[in-house]
Amino acid sequence: MTADLQTRMAGFVEAVATAMGVTVAVACTPIEDGTRITIAGKAGELFLRRKAAGLDALQHLVNAVFRGEHTDGHIVVDCLDYRKSKDEELRQTAVLLAERARMTGETQEVGPLNPYARRIVHLAVAEAPGVSSESVGDAFLKTVRISPAGSAGRD
Repeated sequence: MTADLQTRMAGFVEAVATAMGVTVAVACTPIEDGTRITIAGKAGELFLRRKAAGLDALQHLVNAVFRGEHTDGHIVVDCLDYRKSKDEELRQTAVLLAERARMTGETQEVGPLNPYARRIVHLAVAEAPGVSSESVGDAFLKTVRISPAGSAGRD
């Protein structure tokens, strides 16, 4: 990813925050499978209200605006490390449910989840032996089923 694209993505997030009347510091850093945009500053708590619905909306917006230019994987928008801690919690839940599915032979479910969260679950389950995962549902929010040694696919 070019420095120009990083600057424009950070500037876009800052502009959205400014339009909301919020002053924050924004930084872009490359991560293993894409780019992480971090928002710092106490005023950023506004994005975390109502189960971080504002942060989810901002991430969706950033992805929509820069999807064509950003070819280095996913764009993750985080605020005050909220998403980082929630992602790790979701990974641990997926690993626990995968182990439970493998041990009991019963399908486990987690959700409903947005596409970003489903991706985290699918990646965590893919690393667990003897289980597979699939998304079920026909809306934006879907449930992930974790099954023992099946042939379920990812969405």
